[in-house]
Amino acid sequence: MNADTAEPVTLGVELAERSYPIVIGQGLMGQSEWVRPYVHGTQVLIVTNTTVAPLYLQQACEAFAEYEVQTVVLPDGERYKNLEILNRIFDVAIAHHFDRHCTFVALGGGVIGDMTGFAAASYQRGVRFIQMPTTLLAQVDSSVGGKTGVNHPQGKNMIGAFHQPESVLIDVATLNTLPDRELSAGLAEVIKYGLIGDAPFFDWLEAHMGQLLAREPAILTEAIRRSCANKAAIVAKDEKEAGLRALFNLGHTFGHAIEAGMGYGVWLHGEAVAAGMMQAVYMSRLLGDLTHADQQRIERVMRAARLPVTPPEALSTERFLALMAGDKKVQAGRIRLVLLKQIGEAYVTGDYPDALLTQTLESYR
Repeated sequence: MNADTAEPVTLGVELAERSYPIVIGQGLMGQSEWVRPYVHGTQVLIVTNTTVAPLYLQQACEAFAEYEVQTVVLPDGERYKNLEILNRIFDVAIAHHFDRHCTFVALGGGVIGDMTGFAAASYQRGVRFIQMPTTLLAQVDSSVGGKTGVNHPQGKNMIGAFHQPESVLIDVATLNTLPDRELSAGLAEVIKYGLIGDAPFFDWLEAHMGQLLAREPAILTEAIRRSCANKAAIVAKDEKEAGLRALFNLGHTFGHAIEAGMGYGVWLHGEAVAAGMMQAVYMSRLLGDLTHADQQRIERVMRAARLPVTPPEALSTERFLALMAGDKKVQAGRIRLVLLKQIGEAYVTGDYPDALLTQTLESYR
């Protein structure tokens, strides 16, 4: 199959009246047919950043040419994912008298998607929005599922809301302009899907990592499709993370501590999650579930994806524990972790010896 000429693939996120499609294909960005059904008013606000705007903003505007379009270009980076910068979206919407029937569009990576979604959830108590993710991490993870929000200096994504998009439009061609480091960061979330519930997908990734790094369109499309299908299936069963959806947090409690502890943006989200997943893998081995061979195999795949496999030396055990204790997933004072029974089977628990968590933080360096 030639991915450049193939018909787009459409998946569904099944949430009753809030169901929506994920469309994956090449060259979709400027085509109005893919967005027109999901714009219900006449006003469209496209939110992007200083990196993506020169590359794709004109194409995105062409897709919405029949509407009244305004744009907001935010600074690029995780450190700008905060309430102060969020206000710039509201400033433009209010200045141009956007009403409750308007549609916001997130054009960019995970930061833009999260901020635009949160702005849409909040503006006039909720307006529609469309996700147009341009990074691999956003395409396979943050654009799907309706999690939106901003960071607080004391914790990542501590302020936010669940707000589902009207649609997710994934133009795989945007990955051609993605820096190598960000491509690898996105692969961390792709690998996660194999580890938590899809062992055959992990096997596939192991066999195709070189082609993914070479950005072969058909291979990238398949990785995105399988990742989105895994996420959509779980989101449909657990929209607001009452149970099953928490499995997506493999490595994230460790990883969020790395991001906050090092300063947002120093480590990319996917890099921090990769190191965090390896800490969870190590702890799973200490608990007697994973074998040493499993750990080595997972580490080889992470290294093949050009991802870090150990946390930063700069974070002490005490600092790590303090940051993890402030995570959203703490319940009744217990840090809840996602661990592995085996490759392809994850579980959430707060029932583990504290000494093993400490040993993981001290020994896995």
